[in-house]
Amino acid sequence: MKKKAKKNNSKKISGIHTGILVLENKTFFKGFGIGYQGTATGEVCFNTSLTGYQEIISDPSYAGQIINFTFPHIGNVGTNKEDHESDKIWTKGVIFNSDITNPSNYRSLTNLDLWLKRNKIVGITGFDTRSLTNWIRDKGAPKGTISLSKNGKFNIGKLINLTTRWGGLKNLDLAEKVTTKKNYVWSGFKTWKKESGYIKNKTKSLNVVAVDYGIKKNILRYFSDFNCKVNIVSCKTSVEKILKLKPDGIFLSNGPGDPAATGKYAIVIIKELIKKNLPVFGICLGHQILALALGAKTKKMKLGHRGANHPVKNLIENKVEITSQNHGFEIVKESLPKNIQITHTSLFDGCIEGIRLKNKPVFSVQYHPESNPGPQDSVYLFQEFINNMKKNAKKKRS
Repeated sequence: MKKKAKKNNSKKISGIHTGILVLENKTFFKGFGIGYQGTATGEVCFNTSLTGYQEIISDPSYAGQIINFTFPHIGNVGTNKEDHESDKIWTKGVIFNSDITNPSNYRSLTNLDLWLKRNKIVGITGFDTRSLTNWIRDKGAPKGTISLSKNGKFNIGKLINLTTRWGGLKNLDLAEKVTTKKNYVWSGFKTWKKESGYIKNKTKSLNVVAVDYGIKKNILRYFSDFNCKVNIVSCKTSVEKILKLKPDGIFLSNGPGDPAATGKYAIVIIKELIKKNLPVFGICLGHQILALALGAKTKKMKLGHRGANHPVKNLIENKVEITSQNHGFEIVKESLPKNIQITHTSLFDGCIEGIRLKNKPVFSVQYHPESNPGPQDSVYLFQEFINNMKKNAKKKRS
């Protein structure tokens, strides 16, 4: 991939290049527009997953980002109404190698191109996404602007200006944008099964309060699998309001943006909840904010981890888990206080993937054990949290 702006890196499928991606260093790539006709600016990242594109695009953790998919065949199973990870799609844009084909799947209701249009997501296809991935790997995740125009005419200077003026994800609090505007109780659907689809959970023996920084629905479904009632509260909900819900445990959700920016209000809340000796479980952004509340620091990664095939070492069990990941920030290992134990590390780059407090039932992981999309190696973490809540409930009764 060349740095020169005038280089055409696209595969010529038809006559007019109706889509363009412009990076902050003035490199641009022409292709063919799909989805919504418009312009969007964000951080350009890549995802290596082979399946689950609907779940990936609808994950609120991708707010402020343009996703470059390395797998060439995206869209071949269509989309449906059930597999959304969020009611609103926050992803800025998508980049595919090949044109979207007609869907072939018994659950498909809508072609991906139409789904992108309805959700106002700008897309581009028709150039080598793996070469773009190599560019990101070597230089880091850049700011970029993606644009679609039916006549193929673009003001390159204006698009470069849009890109360079955007501040990026560092110091950006996106959790307050994607969090629920109104606290609610999860409808109680369990995880999807081929034989029965999504079914209702009728047993609710434990009460979880989930702090929503950009929560994925499949996390809530897993809690339903374990017979939990889940109260979802916005990220700025006070400790007093959370405790009024009488939780057996606190869940800190995934989400987008810089954890340090989010932590301006979240750290105080989490510190107070930990003092109450309640079980706490965090995933992704929740993991990072928990670390901040415990006295550690976080930093932005050069590339981030995004895909469904990331190997993680479980240091407690001396086992390897294949995990699903989506994060661009990490905990600074040297900043960890002595009362925090590292439980998991990445076998790709050694970064921290899991921690726990040594003297309280408080733990978190950087990756996504709810496996949507991805492997199910780490579902046991939900069971660990359930066991902590049961022990805590037993102490209350005695």
